[in-house]
Amino acid sequence: MNCCLLLPFMLGIPLLWPCLRATENSQAKEVEQPVGSHLRVKRGWVWNQFFVPEEMNTTSHHIGRLRSDLDIGNNSFQYKLLGAGAGSTFVIDERTGDIYAIQKLDREERSLYTLRAQVIDITTGRAVEPESEFVIKVSDINDNEPKFLDEPYEASVPEMSPEGTLVIQVTASDADDPSSGNNARLLYSLLQGQPYFSVEPTTGVIRISSKMDRELQDEYWVIIQAKDMIGQPGALSGTTSVLIKLSDVNDNKPIFKESLYRLSVSESAATGTSIGTIMAYDNDIGENAEMEYSIEEDDSQTFDIITNNETQEGIVILKKKVDFEHQNHYGIRAKVKNHHVDEQLMEYHTEASTTFIRIQVEDVDEPPLFHLPYYIFEVLEENPHGLFVGMVSATDPDNRKSPIRYSVARSKMFNIDDNGTITTTSPLDREISAWYNLSITATEKYNIEQISSIPVYVQVLNINDHAPEFSQYYETYVCENAGSGQGLFF
Repeated sequence: MNCCLLLPFMLGIPLLWPCLRATENSQAKEVEQPVGSHLRVKRGWVWNQFFVPEEMNTTSHHIGRLRSDLDIGNNSFQYKLLGAGAGSTFVIDERTGDIYAIQKLDREERSLYTLRAQVIDITTGRAVEPESEFVIKVSDINDNEPKFLDEPYEASVPEMSPEGTLVIQVTASDADDPSSGNNARLLYSLLQGQPYFSVEPTTGVIRISSKMDRELQDEYWVIIQAKDMIGQPGALSGTTSVLIKLSDVNDNKPIFKESLYRLSVSESAATGTSIGTIMAYDNDIGENAEMEYSIEEDDSQTFDIITNNETQEGIVILKKKVDFEHQNHYGIRAKVKNHHVDEQLMEYHTEASTTFIRIQVEDVDEPPLFHLPYYIFEVLEENPHGLFVGMVSATDPDNRKSPIRYSVARSKMFNIDDNGTITTTSPLDREISAWYNLSITATEKYNIEQISSIPVYVQVLNINDHAPEFSQYYETYVCENAGSGQGLFF
């Protein structure tokens, strides 16, 4: 009689397990035994695998049955189970040979148990069959959902990327047995992220399915689901979130916020003076938003624009002095463009943005302005006081044309009236001073703080107003009886 293992139904599917039996080793020879001996010829045990489903909730689950072909049912044989798990995880009915699992098993913790079996003759205490190993394998059920182990996921992709651009790959793992049906075969799907993203069902590769503009939205949350059993009914699932950020490309040109700027500059401002700022706006960020300003139109060539690289503002500066009385307003046109533009993005930058700048020159109260930088006059000596020497002239350069008052600084010999006429206050003597260096001051009548001065040089001309004189007294001598024509002695 062969020993057979009959296993119960598992998962509702009736199974008939192959017989576990002892066969004679074809390589072994029969050995004669004494008459009446219960010992058999040494046999080679051939054990087939036992299978038990994991996660069975019963406290005693029948796995199979072991019987010796010598067992005639008189309870003279005892079955023993040995090895790791014997007695704690698995037990055997010593009389019938039935094997039971007494604990719930988890294939993911341990999938294989190697045990040993013995058949003992109770009357003799000897083994009826040689001890042999057999295997109990824990069969898999779909009790583990897919899990994404590399969370959190974050990726970056350039905006305006074409359809099909790879973003990132997400990968889920399933602890179930990949060789047991479809328990660990995963299928990926997109729960959130349409219509901009798609996911490859078998690889978890996320790709772009529609162009996106960072300036409209700069990041997206995508939710990916992984289902085992290739998505069939009863499948378990797990999800993960992916933060996808759009990196900037230079697809926007800078544009002026205002079409007209009004600035002003004082006519007293020095060249290089900053008179105001203009500002363009660029939807891009970082290096793509760096811009430079320039003058597109300025017939007077009076102004210039430089770029503040930190604030990205255009600074309008004075390149030449301005004069309110000469020209009191200017109109210039400025343009702006990005500093860095890739060739493939030039289509977005074909025409630079421009703006008009109106600049008003502010009048300031300027000091009187002499018509000449200096004056030289000539006058004859020995003329009486009040002699006309010359005339200087200064005017107020401002529009109000304030009257001018004149004065002579530190001189007692000359005077000047409000018309700028210089006269002498005393007769002049060339032999005392041939030149006079005067400083004439012009002051506005209505603003005495506005003062200008110029040098005036007066040359005294000579007249014949002196008889010749000997340089010393001479005393002469002559001898008596000197004849006519005889020289004198000094």
